[in-house]
Amino acid sequence: MSKQLFWRVFLIFATGVVAFFYIVNQLSSKTEEGMSFINKEHRQTMTRWGREAESFYEKGDMAGLNTFVQTLATQEKTWVNVTNYSFERVAGEALLPSYFNGFTLGRSVDWKIHLYFDYNPVMEIPFKGQQVSFLIRLPERMRPGSYWRYTQFVMHIVIPTILLALISYLLYSYIMRPLLQLQAATRHFSAGKLDARASDFMRSRQDEFSEMAKTFDQMAERIGEQITSQRHLISDLSHELRTPLTRLDIAVASIEQDETSINIQRIRRDSQHIRRLVDDTLTLAWLDNEKPQLNDETVDLVDLLDVLIADARFEFPDRMLNAQIPQHAEIKHSCHRAAGQAIENILRNALRYTPLSGQVTLHLSELRNSYQLTITDQGCGVPNEFLKAIFNPFFRVEESRARDGNSFGLGLALAQRQLTAIGATVTASNIKNGGLMMTVTFPKQ
Repeated sequence: MSKQLFWRVFLIFATGVVAFFYIVNQLSSKTEEGMSFINKEHRQTMTRWGREAESFYEKGDMAGLNTFVQTLATQEKTWVNVTNYSFERVAGEALLPSYFNGFTLGRSVDWKIHLYFDYNPVMEIPFKGQQVSFLIRLPERMRPGSYWRYTQFVMHIVIPTILLALISYLLYSYIMRPLLQLQAATRHFSAGKLDARASDFMRSRQDEFSEMAKTFDQMAERIGEQITSQRHLISDLSHELRTPLTRLDIAVASIEQDETSINIQRIRRDSQHIRRLVDDTLTLAWLDNEKPQLNDETVDLVDLLDVLIADARFEFPDRMLNAQIPQHAEIKHSCHRAAGQAIENILRNALRYTPLSGQVTLHLSELRNSYQLTITDQGCGVPNEFLKAIFNPFFRVEESRARDGNSFGLGLALAQRQLTAIGATVTASNIKNGGLMMTVTFPKQ
């Protein structure tokens, strides 16, 4: 496998890091240089002071010069002096010790001031045509770079963080884009679009991700073929089973016209059971494979329950069915057929496992955002460890609970899938005095 992804990530990272250091260095240098010069207004002020001192000196007014220099020193809280080029004081305070070991008087006001110095430098304004200069230690208020420490923090912490975040985002986007495209292809495929392919989402890439997309496409193609084959098999099986079952029903009906026997009745019963088992298996397979959303109807649960309760009392006259339901219970975005078949399977299951003359209780209550239906039987219950497993196809706890009808475990499994398709849920729990309680929750919206 080629390492194109590695080289592209390396290129982005290397370019980003080099650009990062270059930009930070340039910003820091330019900012420091720009902040190292004395403000233009302050330079003009110091130059003006120098010209005023020069005016006193040219007039020979040494007393006025001394007064001016001392007043300025007090006002600016700094050292001020007028000195000739022989390092002899003309006016102002005494010379600093450094002048006896140096060769210069001071710095020009146009020069840069190093921001890292702990002391303020002495600034020099030479008198015109004289070997004398006005000297002043740079007043604190005029020192440039007052915000240099804060600027350093921004230059060395804030801006690098932003640049690194930008580099990280570029890398993240470059890596996440194909992953999101693969996720989109997977979502389409899982939603039933078996022709969804990852290569369609990342046609322009030629790296490790494109290889992964090809592998995904191969897997999707194989799974799609298997699902399609399974659908055809189920369809063919349905056709092959229904045809002989129909002929068997016709033959049984013809025989029953001539004579009645127990064997003939058993054949009819088994034939109907096989037909129902085939229909339920096909419906269950459709619900499991397609995951449909059946939510295009508004259903009144009370009307639905009235019909189911009437049918149940007719079919199980030897059991008592106690129903406690309100006047109305309307739910939206549901399906009348799916809800009805699911409740019917749960109710039949409860009646079947309730002993003769026993009672099944059906109670529908309104909650804040849903309706809750509980169906309680007086059977032997289910061990707690099997309360979730009873919704698996063809599951049965013991032989005593595997009698006629839908006792092979398809009833509850089918009911759970149908309720899921309309956004409802069903759970099972044992009750204290024996029996099983099924709780179905229907959202109102």
